[in-house]
Amino acid sequence: MNTSKEHFEGNYSLQIQGKNIKRNVPNYIGPIEGYTPQIGTLVTMLNNLSDRVEYAVGNMTQTELDYQLDEKSNSIGALIMHLAATEVYYQEATFGNSNLSEEELEELKIAMELGDKGRQHIKGHDAVYYLDIYKKARQKTLELLKEKDDAWLAEVPNGSYVNNHFSWFHVMEHQSSHLGQILLLQKRIPEINSLELKDDKKVD
Repeated sequence: MNTSKEHFEGNYSLQIQGKNIKRNVPNYIGPIEGYTPQIGTLVTMLNNLSDRVEYAVGNMTQTELDYQLDEKSNSIGALIMHLAATEVYYQEATFGNSNLSEEELEELKIAMELGDKGRQHIKGHDAVYYLDIYKKARQKTLELLKEKDDAWLAEVPNGSYVNNHFSWFHVMEHQSSHLGQILLLQKRIPEINSLELKDDKKVD
């Protein structure tokens, strides 16, 4: 901070200059160290959305994560699993191998399809459980992307009709779409905790 020679009505002003200010990485979109420019930009977009998903659900209770709006809706816990499963699917589609076991692949298949099987199977876990799976999928993506360059984004894998850039753009928009769904569902969750407290008092 410095005083300035500029003054108003005889009073000098205080001049504040912003220097050496560190960029807030989660709110930065662009090239980053460890990746080629376009891939780094894609990574910052993917991570911005995953940070927002984690922030939105990190403090939810198991009861809230299991809540279903109606018999045809998916729980927030199931949606987090669905996001992880979709990311692993596109790892397989664009990199060729996710190195998952048969059991893990079966679990993710249920999360990909959701529906009645997903509603019956994906429940009873806390936020840490779901986010660990979600973050594990993302960490694998980040490791695999470090091995690629910008030219790879334009490539179309064998058997596909879209290039790699479109596939990972879709992963990003898919997260954005379901984040909106998660935020809507959160607003529709009834006051479960207060109802449980009232029920406990009745039992006593």
